[in-house]
Amino acid sequence: MYSSIRSFALCALWATTALAAPPATKPAFVRCGTKEPPAALVAQAQQLAAQPEVESPALAAVATLVINTYFHVVESAAKRGTVTRTQLNDQLTVLNRSYGPSGISFSLISSDFTVNDNWATGNYDSAMKPALRKGTYKDLNVYFLSDLAGGLLGVCNFPTNASPGTSAYNLDGCEVLAQSVPGGTAAPFNQGGTATHEIGHWFGLFHVFQGSSCSGSGDSVGDTPQQSTATSGCPSSKDSCPNVSGLDDIHNYMDYSDDAW
Repeated sequence: MYSSIRSFALCALWATTALAAPPATKPAFVRCGTKEPPAALVAQAQQLAAQPEVESPALAAVATLVINTYFHVVESAAKRGTVTRTQLNDQLTVLNRSYGPSGISFSLISSDFTVNDNWATGNYDSAMKPALRKGTYKDLNVYFLSDLAGGLLGVCNFPTNASPGTSAYNLDGCEVLAQSVPGGTAAPFNQGGTATHEIGHWFGLFHVFQGSSCSGSGDSVGDTPQQSTATSGCPSSKDSCPNVSGLDDIHNYMDYSDDAW
């Protein structure tokens, strides 16, 4: 399976998935470009969901899990200066506030800034990521891109088996629209929620509407009600599966709701 530390973190997040979260304007962005999770990861999630909830030494260890984190800001020449170090620190605060209840924290080891018109689009990952990434596969690399193509707010790769030098290893990490950091211009997605969402995928979490159905395993999290559609805007309530108990978990970071604190 994938990195044991990320696997343990995934167990902790599945055990406490109701992370609070992401005003109400219809978004002009594509909320998430992450592909469907691989079948092996879905199967593992379903297997974990079927197990009884018990305390374990592994989960207890995760209670103090610290993720070494590296921020990479990549901007086009025309948008140089889009993100400041203060905004990166504010983004780190958002991440720690979001994941803290699950016993996970992020330690920012370094931040770097690059000006490259091609890389800033996210279309040159095979060149950009190996050149910029730091740490090992258990460490988090987030790329804040000023011109992320396709209207995307973010995209991330799910965890897998990855050895140094392989494509999966080199392409690991999350890409986030730079303007979505706290204080950015990507309203209503400018309070740091996009990075929180994409990093959820990095840990192995699915969208709360996984499967787009009112039956089946959904996101394989026991405390997440069945949900068949993504949420947009900032509704007070939503129920996409009225014949199944529970309202849609619209305040879960793994939905598509607007950023709101």
